[in-house]
Amino acid sequence: MNRYPLWKYIVIAVALVTGMLYTLPNFFPEVPAVQVSSSKSAVKIDNALLGTIEDTLKADKIPYRGTELDPIGIKVRFNDFDTQLRAKDLLQKKLGDNYIVALNLLSSSPHWLASIGALPMYLGLDLRGGVHFLLQVDMKAALDKAADRYTTDIRSLMRENKVLYSGVGREGTNIVLRFKDDTERNKARFEIEKAFPDLQVRPQDAAGGDLRLVAGLSPQAQTRIQEGAVQQNITILRNRVNELGVAEPIIQQAGTDRVVVQLPGVQDTARAKDILGRTATLEIRMVNDDPGALEAAVGGSVAFGSDLLYDRNGQPVLVRKQVVLTGDRISDAQSGFDQRTGEPAVHVDLDGTGARIFKEVTRDNVGKRMAILLIEKGKSEVITAPVIREEIGGGRVQISGRMSSREANDIALLMRAGALAAPMEIIEERTVGPSLGKENIAKGFDSVKYGFVVLALFICAYYMLMGVISTVALLVNLMLLVAILSMLQATLTLPGMAAIALTLGMAIDANVLINERIREELRWGSTPHAAIQAGYERAWGTILDSNVTTMIAGIALFAFGTGPVKGFAVVHVLGILTSMFSAVFVSRGIVALIYGGRRKLDRISIGQVWRPASTTTAPAKS
Repeated sequence: MNRYPLWKYIVIAVALVTGMLYTLPNFFPEVPAVQVSSSKSAVKIDNALLGTIEDTLKADKIPYRGTELDPIGIKVRFNDFDTQLRAKDLLQKKLGDNYIVALNLLSSSPHWLASIGALPMYLGLDLRGGVHFLLQVDMKAALDKAADRYTTDIRSLMRENKVLYSGVGREGTNIVLRFKDDTERNKARFEIEKAFPDLQVRPQDAAGGDLRLVAGLSPQAQTRIQEGAVQQNITILRNRVNELGVAEPIIQQAGTDRVVVQLPGVQDTARAKDILGRTATLEIRMVNDDPGALEAAVGGSVAFGSDLLYDRNGQPVLVRKQVVLTGDRISDAQSGFDQRTGEPAVHVDLDGTGARIFKEVTRDNVGKRMAILLIEKGKSEVITAPVIREEIGGGRVQISGRMSSREANDIALLMRAGALAAPMEIIEERTVGPSLGKENIAKGFDSVKYGFVVLALFICAYYMLMGVISTVALLVNLMLLVAILSMLQATLTLPGMAAIALTLGMAIDANVLINERIREELRWGSTPHAAIQAGYERAWGTILDSNVTTMIAGIALFAFGTGPVKGFAVVHVLGILTSMFSAVFVSRGIVALIYGGRRKLDRISIGQVWRPASTTTAPAKS
């Protein structure tokens, strides 16, 4: 008899229950929504803001399905996309720049499913929609940033080589050094040309006998810096998107100074917009603590060479324009907590040059204040301005001061992903709704549905009851594949749907091999029980060989492919694994349930079994 061990039935039952639970959320449609989140740590998301949003919508007679407050922000669901757009414009106007109001698509599945982690799988930009950004790279800022970097490096170079100079500053994108002695100027020119070949250095005599040395970027260097700025920003955007966990993003250059970013299936569009739109440039400057300078600056008379900025408490801080250190020197950044106060903080590691500069600055300015600035979207904010107590070596800096844990994570993420070579501005934002991909979704699902139906009808007609069992196993395979994609929160695109259709065709191959092997055993005269046993055992080797070779091709596609090709490969490989489980493991269990309990089994419902005709030799006549 064909008995099946109890533990195998338990495994099948667990797989089926898990598969059904994690497949179920995909049957609930997504609804348009608006998500409101904070753009600053000082601005809180609470029930008071929720009440303001609800009152605003009611006052303008905009119907909504429901509101929800979570750690990320406030989400408001609507019945249609027109209402969603009206609500977004109204709320953005009402709440102002302190809040990010973004379009979103939210699942309408029950909360109890979400509580166990059962979430629908993402659909790609060609199916579900997503977020489309067009970002403009500020090329002038890239050159200015390079000039600032060279200014700091030249100042350090002069100090290292003990070159005497009167001052160093910038005029446009040029660095200007002033000298009192022509010998020192010639020495400086030699050192600069040797250390920085991208700079064109020329002497210049100003009125009044002032000896000057002007260093500017060569045209070739300017072109290279601008092109490199775009490429570096693309690389950094990819790192940021990877940190966000978005599958199959599209990030590519558009023209000379623009970058297209498409995030298919992204859920938290507000955070994506915030992360991509922020520059998070770090600057370290010294505080101008001259007596009366701060009061005069507040009164409107800012001292030459200083900037009046504000910290997170709104208190004015007068900082010097000279940048001591920039975010280019950051090698790593991790969020954590201040050991003294327990507040969220960002721990920054500097590279070798940055660590040396920081050590020198802290050694020469003990007892003075040093301001750490975070520059976002062209606005500078003083995060903290501590007093330097002692020389700080080792290249590790802590940034803290009135920030939430999430903001500390975001700042660390941006710094860890890399400092942008030039600021970028989002000049076009588009959320692609599912209506644009509705036809693709219909065609994709129809191909899978009709392929499954035709396959099931043929297999049932050809193999009778064993065909029905194969169809059930095929249905289980499809359910488990969707469940695994949902668990992984994978993004399903049109190539992914093609892989599902291909998986169905390949999965039925295993059942055909098993059924034909059982037929073959019956033709050879085996009993039905023996035929079933031998059919599954002897077909397993062939099934394993064929699936392993196909899986190797899928792994190669994943390793060497990009974008949609990787998506196809992932679904393809997962489909092979689920098909092997369902075609052999599940179908064997069903056969054991139907036929295994019968002590005497006369026949199997597996269609027509053609036995070879018996031949006999007639006896010779005497």
